Amino acid sequence: MSFKINDNVTWVGKIDWELRHFHGEELSTHRGSSYNSYLVRGKEKTVLIDTVWKPFAEEFVANLKKEIDLNEIDCIVANHGEVDHSGSLKALLREIPGTPVYCSKAGVKSLKGQYHEDWNFQPVKTGDKLDLGSGQELLFIEAKMLHWPDSMFCYLTGDNILFPNDAFGQHYASELMYNDLVDQCELFEEAIKYYANILTPFSKLVTAKIKEVVGLGVPVDMICPSHGIIWRDNPMQIVEKYQQWADAYQENQVTIAYDTMWSGTRHAAEAIAEGIKEANSTIDVKLFNIGKADKNDVVTEIFKSKGIIVGSPTHNKRILDPVAALVELLKGLRLQDKKGAAFGCYGWSGESVQLLNESLQESGIELINEEGLKVLWNPDKEAREECARFGREIGVALA
Repeated sequence: MSFKINDNVTWVGKIDWELRHFHGEELSTHRGSSYNSYLVRGKEKTVLIDTVWKPFAEEFVANLKKEIDLNEIDCIVANHGEVDHSGSLKALLREIPGTPVYCSKAGVKSLKGQYHEDWNFQPVKTGDKLDLGSGQELLFIEAKMLHWPDSMFCYLTGDNILFPNDAFGQHYASELMYNDLVDQCELFEEAIKYYANILTPFSKLVTAKIKEVVGLGVPVDMICPSHGIIWRDNPMQIVEKYQQWADAYQENQVTIAYDTMWSGTRHAAEAIAEGIKEANSTIDVKLFNIGKADKNDVVTEIFKSKGIIVGSPTHNKRILDPVAALVELLKGLRLQDKKGAAFGCYGWSGESVQLLNESLQESGIELINEEGLKVLWNPDKEAREECARFGREIGVALA
């Protein structure tokens, strides 16, 4: 499959309808994804921007041969060395050995480290240009840690297209391929999930890079990321969203995430939620049993929240595995300007709440109540009222 984006640019990627997990099993992808590769035919040079994931390498090369004589490809741009974008390079370069591969200096290390090949690397840095003929150029812009050290963007003059690789993308499979044609709720649900789970740790760099790109003063008529749909209708709307998400983003929401063994911690969570609503009727309270819910969906809701309440019973003097995995994720995300609290049931030792408090603080989350709430056994009427009081305290703190 391929389709023309305009007279000069053709999409030659792969839509992966079956993908349900990404980065190993780390990230859920309920709506599949795409690996977007772009063939740019300039007046004098033809450039391939990125490839597709290795499982589709042979299919990719075969389809590319239907679109163009491979020997007409003058060079390849590898905006990012991660295998979902570079995975077909080895198969492609067997067909056209010696073809120059333009990438960042860190990209050379990444690609050599993964494929152990000494290809014809052409390292570039911000401001470098590739002349395609008749005044048309590819302008390279390094984007370190968005989200790997080797990441970069490139901008096609004349057509005014930004190819930002992983930035502004989504794990979203669609034959429609353009932002104005797909379901808008699905699109932005996947876009914020992508940002929350992948780019949140680099939010300060996102802000700086957007300022740099906007500061170039170049028109952007289209944004062609490496996953998901292409932004052609008001493409800068996703840039504006990134600016919002990078700036300590929060909605009027609190997320309660817990796991439970015999429903005691669930009963506590529900009573806390009731207390929050009593004290703060306008806030949206969402509860998730993290042992049953998708962790990446929960992380997205946490990213949107101003308050994060985490609960676990004590088990072997620790916390339950699903909660441990969640708080470990939160430590890596380095969330900004969030408040939180911990709670949990126990029978005889009760270490879970202290452990959760420590994890929340390590995640940069300000504790609303430094003690947290420990509930002995399954909460009775009096204990549930204590949970509701704890919730009211949270509701006031988040008002």
